[in-house]
Amino acid sequence: MTQKKALCIDAFYCWGCKTCEVACKQENRAPSGVKLIRIHEDAPREIDGRMQMIFSVTVCRHCEDPPCADSCPVEAITVRSDGIVILDRDQCTGCGACLEACPYDAICLDDEAGVAWKCNLCHHRIDRGLLPACADNVCLAHCIHLRARAAASDPAVRGK
Repeated sequence: MTQKKALCIDAFYCWGCKTCEVACKQENRAPSGVKLIRIHEDAPREIDGRMQMIFSVTVCRHCEDPPCADSCPVEAITVRSDGIVILDRDQCTGCGACLEACPYDAICLDDEAGVAWKCNLCHHRIDRGLLPACADNVCLAHCIHLRARAAASDPAVRGK
């Protein structure tokens, strides 16, 4: 059985430097306006009596049963045996159904080319034994890692 892959991001430690965004953009040659991983400032918040900057990360979660794949009328989104959800832009018609179906707002449309883009977990790197670009020691806070995905039946995962 192939071990399922998952990108784990501990946003608590994120500094908001966006090196993961840059690494991803360079690796995937994403066009202007397309970000496959996005870092957002959630504004300063008071935590334990101190003001702290909080950052959140938007990226494909590579769902076990991805609603984006179910919504694609041309089956341009598939799930590999290792759990990586792939969007084939050559098959994509740009209808936008996957954007609406994604509960994580992790798919974007390249308006110029008329096709959708999403994180493919740098499967071309994983297939060569490498890490995804965003997780390949570029994060200054070391908060992005590639891990084996826990099974949905794992009690530590349920309810999250």
